[in-house]
Amino acid sequence: MITYKQLTLADIFENCQEILDSDKPAFLSLLENYIDLDSIVPISFRNHFYASTGRTRKYSLNSMLWALIIQRIFSIPTDSLLLVFLHYSKELRDFCGFSKVPDASKITRFKQDFLSDLQSVFENLVDLTEPICHEIDSAKADMTIFDTSGIEAFVTENNPKYANKVIKQLKAYAKANNFDSNYDPYKAAYGSMPSHAASNDQIKQLYVDGHFCYVYKIGIVTNGLGIIRHLDFYNKDFLANHPELKLNKKSHSPDDDKSIHDARLLIPTLIDFFKSHPLINPKSFLGDAAFDSMGIYKTLLCGDSFNNNHFDKAFIPLNARSSIKSEYVINEDGIPCCPNDSTLLMKSEGITTTKAGIKKYKFVCPKMIWDYNPQTQRAHRKCTCENPCTDSKCGRMIYIYPEQDLRAYPGALRGTDEWNSTYKIRTTVERSINHFKDSFCLAGRKTQNEKTLHADLILSGITQLITVVLADKIHHHEYIRSIKPLIA
Repeated sequence: MITYKQLTLADIFENCQEILDSDKPAFLSLLENYIDLDSIVPISFRNHFYASTGRTRKYSLNSMLWALIIQRIFSIPTDSLLLVFLHYSKELRDFCGFSKVPDASKITRFKQDFLSDLQSVFENLVDLTEPICHEIDSAKADMTIFDTSGIEAFVTENNPKYANKVIKQLKAYAKANNFDSNYDPYKAAYGSMPSHAASNDQIKQLYVDGHFCYVYKIGIVTNGLGIIRHLDFYNKDFLANHPELKLNKKSHSPDDDKSIHDARLLIPTLIDFFKSHPLINPKSFLGDAAFDSMGIYKTLLCGDSFNNNHFDKAFIPLNARSSIKSEYVINEDGIPCCPNDSTLLMKSEGITTTKAGIKKYKFVCPKMIWDYNPQTQRAHRKCTCENPCTDSKCGRMIYIYPEQDLRAYPGALRGTDEWNSTYKIRTTVERSINHFKDSFCLAGRKTQNEKTLHADLILSGITQLITVVLADKIHHHEYIRSIKPLIA
């Protein structure tokens, strides 16, 4: 039988201390030699930091930043534990530049007072890492992937007993009244519980990772490499900048609510992203079925909302609840079928362009072959169908103009090898979110303070991008998402 041992604070500290003691020269020296915070931190941040008091600061800006970055690199879950490491590790204190360890309030005030400055560091790193991403894989660097998640706040409603009590009561009620099997107590619980935490109306109820919780909702934009390009914290400030958003509706379905909210948040988030980075111009957008709507396709593919730019392709699966209307018989991916046999898909012959510059997809009869004439040394089309649907010897040909239906034909054909291989990359954004929550300890923060959690989110983004810079400097691009293999 396998025995389990619960890790104590002492165990965690001992393990991390061993890493610091054994690998300090190898790892911390890499950061010292290759990461220059002076070139990364905007001068406006330094001016703000050193001008906020009338006396010499006891702790330098670089020291505070390095401590918070190291905290995430080593997956130190809390600020208090970080201070323990600083107290007992001279190597770590020397690296950060602390002659005296700051107290917990200093760390908290730093995050809250310089939130906008931390955002400027993050945006600067996004621009610095964009050429690196293109050098690694230009095709993936030209992809934009968006998803949302939530950071759980330290509130009463997030106690598992809170939701379990409601669900248990509803199950008992359903049993007593002989409800049929279609009754879902979990959805009923979602509808009956308050939409936000009692202590803060910005902490919204959400269904995340298979459980109900009360969170600050966040939006994350990555490229195809999984490298963060943009972070949004959906608080009152965000809503004030986008008054067109209406997010207060709550249905009885958590999945429906998430889809509705994600669809409404996409365009404002991308507008903020491209406004902050006018030189970044990706070609493809990847998203889940929540974004399957005509309005989104039009904005993504032919709108001028993003600094007068738009994407060439949108890889968004069709929502199963909404079919495509067409004058032809088509399958679930929008591919035309044989008029006489819907099981036979028309063969794609790619995209052609008219003299007017209008793109069109060309599809031909699935039983069309190329017949080579050795005398003329030319090949011509020949329809081999036993029951032809047209008098043409070449068989039926269908031309589809994407501009007439961007939802059905968003720059790439669903069901093709290009579509399937590209859409697989979308999951990188989910892995990035999990990396933020687990490795950078964004989940489980013992606070409900909005500014503190927002700063923790941005610091996680800064840490990942510094990882990209370091991996590039040492010519090991396999470490762009995590440098922990250099420590282990």
